[in-house]
Amino acid sequence: MSDRDGSSFVWFLAGLGLGALAGVLYAPRSGTETREQIRAKAEEGREYMRQRAREVKDQASQWADKGREAVSSQKEQFRAAYEAGRQAYHEATTETGTTK
Repeated sequence: MSDRDGSSFVWFLAGLGLGALAGVLYAPRSGTETREQIRAKAEEGREYMRQRAREVKDQASQWADKGREAVSSQKEQFRAAYEAGRQAYHEATTETGTTK
């Protein structure tokens, strides 16, 4: 059983070496061209991520502004309702002649 495992590993290494050799022989570009292409794609990806980050930041800012406006509007409505209730209570207590 151990002889079989050892020979399988040798065949695996032989296949790995042949695959690497075939890859080098049939490569469509030289190493310099391949590195330049990889660098260009990485730069494109970096610029894309920067653009997306700016868009997300702008959108988050817009959502935060809308949230602030909604909270401000709710506070204003609550304040107006409170004042109306207070005024109504004051009028109701002064009409009946009772004091606070």
